[in-house]
Amino acid sequence: MARFVNVAAGQLGPIAKSETRTEVVARLMAMMRRAHADGCDLIVYPELALTTFFPRWHFENQAEIDKFFEREMPGAETRGLFDLARELGIGFYLGYAELAVEAGILRRYNTSVLVDRSGAIVLKYRKVHLPGHAEHEPWRKFQHLEKRYFEPGAGFGVTSAFGGVMGMAICNDRRWSETYRVMGLQGVEMVLIGYNTPVHNPPAPEHDHLSLFHNHLVMQAGAYQNGTFVVGVAKAGIEEGVEHIGGSCIIAPSGEIVASCTTNGDEIAIARCDLDLCNSYKRTTFNFDVHRQPRAYGMIVERKGVTTMADGTPVPPKA
Repeated sequence: MARFVNVAAGQLGPIAKSETRTEVVARLMAMMRRAHADGCDLIVYPELALTTFFPRWHFENQAEIDKFFEREMPGAETRGLFDLARELGIGFYLGYAELAVEAGILRRYNTSVLVDRSGAIVLKYRKVHLPGHAEHEPWRKFQHLEKRYFEPGAGFGVTSAFGGVMGMAICNDRRWSETYRVMGLQGVEMVLIGYNTPVHNPPAPEHDHLSLFHNHLVMQAGAYQNGTFVVGVAKAGIEEGVEHIGGSCIIAPSGEIVASCTTNGDEIAIARCDLDLCNSYKRTTFNFDVHRQPRAYGMIVERKGVTTMADGTPVPPKA
């Protein structure tokens, strides 16, 4: 019996600084109703979908920063989205800033949750690959202070939901092959990724014209090399003076884009995804159990980079 999942990429246009969470959630709910009317089982929203992308600005006051964070999920302002999902029988992926208390210590994460058709959270993910910088760099037109405002998550898990094996990532994670491979080794069949990506890259402006190309390139490669669907969903358009690339899309295990958004506003792109198509790749070219050679890959986990070991010490000189 074929396993089909009808997926909507729920691209979100810019959030105005004056918009309340309640107003943003109303936009998300309107998109959910449209996706349900089109027969979707799952709608995917972007990274930090409830607020503006605040890491682009430098704040000194921690209380001001924490206004962007959710202390519970669902909370008073987001519960309506969960209630609607349960009412309609449609699941969703949602990215948000999470403030958690762990062992009596406040922790801050860039987080996403996967919610099933009953309105229950079935998987939580915390962003591993935090981009940008930690200190104020006033020469920039805008900052990218994720390393200042968030802690990295612990890893990449998967769960059984929507008739298949589902996994999650967030934004910069999509650029790292390890993201897909760790989930691929757990049999993932659909990876959901929310992102906020500016067109302009202040440290490397020569990349600006390639931003959208690179966005699709890494997700298509991750899909093909791991025999999985990938759903990448953006916040698009010009938000607080910063232009985002958009480019939300749904990618098949072949690496082909099978649906995409074409505007910079609130939009959904829909694809009927046959999860059994993953087997065509997982059992042939990318049959990991037959073809992988882990003994040759030790350096991947032993080293962090060219000059640094995984534990932060320098790479020893060659004998």
